[in-house]
Amino acid sequence: MRKKITVLIIISCLIGIATSCEKIIPTAPADDEILDGPIEGLTPEQNRIFLNGDIAFNDDIFSAGNGLGPMFVANSCGTCHAGDGKGHPFTTLTRFGQNDTLGNQFLQQGGPQLQNRAIPGFQPEKIPVGATFSNFTPPANTGLGFFEAITDASIMAMADINDADGDGISGRPNWIAIPQYSELRPGTIVRNGKYIGRFGKKAAVYDLLQQTANAYNQDMGINSTYEHFSTYNNQDIDPEVSNQTVLDVVFYLKTLKAPVQREQNNLDVIAGKQVFLNLSCGKCHTPELKTGSSNIAALSNKTFAPYTDFLLHDMGTGLDDKYTEGTALTPEWRTPALWGLGLSKNSQGGGYHLLHDGRAKSIDQAILMHGGEGEQSKNNFQKLSSTDRAKLMKFLESL
Repeated sequence: MRKKITVLIIISCLIGIATSCEKIIPTAPADDEILDGPIEGLTPEQNRIFLNGDIAFNDDIFSAGNGLGPMFVANSCGTCHAGDGKGHPFTTLTRFGQNDTLGNQFLQQGGPQLQNRAIPGFQPEKIPVGATFSNFTPPANTGLGFFEAITDASIMAMADINDADGDGISGRPNWIAIPQYSELRPGTIVRNGKYIGRFGKKAAVYDLLQQTANAYNQDMGINSTYEHFSTYNNQDIDPEVSNQTVLDVVFYLKTLKAPVQREQNNLDVIAGKQVFLNLSCGKCHTPELKTGSSNIAALSNKTFAPYTDFLLHDMGTGLDDKYTEGTALTPEWRTPALWGLGLSKNSQGGGYHLLHDGRAKSIDQAILMHGGEGEQSKNNFQKLSSTDRAKLMKFLESL
């Protein structure tokens, strides 16, 4: 009898512990509530590489002992991209030195990126006298493999350099020089030795390998064989991060999932999308695109919804920082992708910091700061009824 009682007590305790754990341990967040995680369809080997890249991106913390600096902005990739989301004012980057299409005139004085921190014994950089500059909020990382896999022809098909259709919108690619180590994607279009950029606020970066190598070097002062020069006195030194680690991070960025829209069947969200299209916002923030072929099968010939056209647009004097990159003019900015917009606050301290430098503190503010090619859409937005405006916000926050 005592044995039975003892067994019953033990079983009761175990049930109690299990029930308590269920109450204490939170459930995993829904897929549409987070930005990180791999795309579907990766092979076991690809998932292994993804995990390696995830560790290098989020867990590798650099110090003076393992290569940080001597000048730097952050000491890890994840510092600027918490949860693979957008950065906030404390992680905003400053780029300087180019005020026209002739190139950066301050490369020998620290350009193009201000490294505002330094390890002991060194002084952080300051913006040189006479250099124009702009602040760049770090973008979200998710879905970048889809950006990589869209063809140049698809981007060119959206361009309307001379506004042939007379709608006041004349997007164009940023034609850039590329590093020797970049591998040309299938169907690459070349004009006068220049290539179409698609990453960065000005679309001045060709591919994710260039983006990653630049970030290691310019953000953390970490040298690789891809960017093999010292940030101090221009002296060649041994690489401080291996090629394999760089490539693992590139693969991680390529295979992060696309943001998942929330409340897709909500009637106000559906109506808000129609308001968005009626305002002609979709002429730049293109709702749907399709990738070409990719050496990652899970990215090949996939339809995705980034709400960007990858093109440069003149956004007017209000957003002209007198700084540029590549062949972009100073008021021109690449259309930012809107997917993941509604989750931006999660990595931005609970509030929005939108546009290229985070100056807009709400979606409404960001729209009202549009000028140039976005002027008409802004004016149309101001005329919306309160009901339609609420539906539009509901849609945008669902992305």
